[in-house]
Amino acid sequence: MPIKVLDKEIVSRIAAGEVLERPASVVKELVENSLDAGSSQISVEVRGGGVSLIRVVDNGTGISSGDVELAFDRYATSKIGSLKDLDSISSLGFRGEALPSIAAVAGVDVATCAVGESVGTYLSLKDGVATNKGSQGRSQGTTVTVRNLFRRVPARLKFLKSSATENSHIANVVSQYALAFPNVKFTLLIEGRATLR
Repeated sequence: MPIKVLDKEIVSRIAAGEVLERPASVVKELVENSLDAGSSQISVEVRGGGVSLIRVVDNGTGISSGDVELAFDRYATSKIGSLKDLDSISSLGFRGEALPSIAAVAGVDVATCAVGESVGTYLSLKDGVATNKGSQGRSQGTTVTVRNLFRRVPARLKFLKSSATENSHIANVVSQYALAFPNVKFTLLIEGRATLR
């Protein structure tokens, strides 16, 4: 077979497979983004072991309306700007791969309002492509809703364990961050029940 440059969709799926092993990986990436945004409150809600729904709500700095779509481009990040910054990384994530990887394997809705903005922004993505964008009322912070995780990656779905096992992995991730960041109020809802507060 001759050498060729891979199609963008194939590259996105490969990257998603490297970043996202299971629903708990998505929760980890979204919680880290919330922490990096300076949130003092983070709420995580999951259904169906995180395959049906993952929602992370925070009160962090938010994403400016002009940057919302850009946040879903690979290697787009606000956390480093030059090679020199790699020597002193103070954030939990910095490569700009989490959000585009999640959007490549799930439906994603984002509602966000940045510091200094009077109205929030809503963005909906399907298969990594923005399908709807507009203004939306929201207090400062960001809500990321992930639906139907891995629906177009059946091999990854087969790898997942039962909903109870996946929920356990998610609870472990959230508990670890709650212990590591005692100044942040964490809430975890699994199948509509508060399991961590």
